[in-house]
Amino acid sequence: MRFDIITVLPALLESPFAHSILQRAQKKGIAEIVVHNLRDYATNKQKSVDDYQYGGGSGMVMSIEPFAACIEKLQAEREYDEIIFMSPDGVTLNQSTANELSIKKNIIILCGHYKGVDQRIRDIFVTREISVGDYVLSGGELPAAIVVDAVVRLIPGVLNDETSALSDSFQGELLDAPVYTRPADWRGHKVPDVLLSGHEAKVNEWRHEQALERTKTRRPDLLE
Repeated sequence: MRFDIITVLPALLESPFAHSILQRAQKKGIAEIVVHNLRDYATNKQKSVDDYQYGGGSGMVMSIEPFAACIEKLQAEREYDEIIFMSPDGVTLNQSTANELSIKKNIIILCGHYKGVDQRIRDIFVTREISVGDYVLSGGELPAAIVVDAVVRLIPGVLNDETSALSDSFQGELLDAPVYTRPADWRGHKVPDVLLSGHEAKVNEWRHEQALERTKTRRPDLLE
């Protein structure tokens, strides 16, 4: 699976993709993550990628030409399943969306900045807009990293235990059950006996009950 991320701050994405699961996925050749500097596609000597907005108002707007040039160059090299724009007014990212994206082959992610991007970028090129929550960040880089992380970990072969992702929170519309490790008794705080019983059916039943109760208490909206 390949991700092409277009940004004015490529250095901001170096660390998220250079460690842990994402690093391992790239070393295995399962995921390819390529970051493109939007300024490389600027059409002026200053390498600026923004301009004043028509109609007046505060804040600069990202221009259409650099984005179009980069996107069209990439599209000439391969076919893309999605061109995603990270936006606070997009559809909120959830596990279902991550599952859906994990079976795609090639994805472009656009990172906005400043006041926003020229609407024609969204109208002409973008196939999907995604938000990571009801708040505004300085740019789309961190949200893009979140999308890539959520998606890549679902690709077969990325996690050492592939069944782990299937029991994560939000898979099956439930939060995950509590988890424990050694020691079984820490200062009088004990691991539930059922988890020490070795009875798989009872353990699975307990986990489902705990997941359901935790979801009812913390995220009842998931059960509606």
